Amino acid sequence: MTDLEFLDRAELLLRALEQQCDRLNDDTDADIDNQRVGGMITLTFSNRSQIIVNLQKPLHEVWLAARSGGYHYRFDGQQWVDTKGQGEFWAQLSRDISAQAGLPLVFSS
Repeated sequence: MTDLEFLDRAELLLRALEQQCDRLNDDTDADIDNQRVGGMITLTFSNRSQIIVNLQKPLHEVWLAARSGGYHYRFDGQQWVDTKGQGEFWAQLSRDISAQAGLPLVFSS
């Protein structure tokens, strides 16, 4: 994957994350504040916990940091998958956001 391809794919992921947070805030009792600065999105919950998603451009990875731990994802041609075999980005994000928001919330690609 070239740098430009990575940036295009990663931008789609970050934009989808922002849009889904906005949708969940409108459609559920979730109160997720999402703030973006460049290639990093910080999600803050009413209990003050946070999830951070940021781009690691030199590595062509997207990193996710949550209470459950830190995860590194690479695009495999179809989806963002964990570099240590822990699954797909949106599935992990759904688990972490649900746990930290205290509501069952689902994110998808």
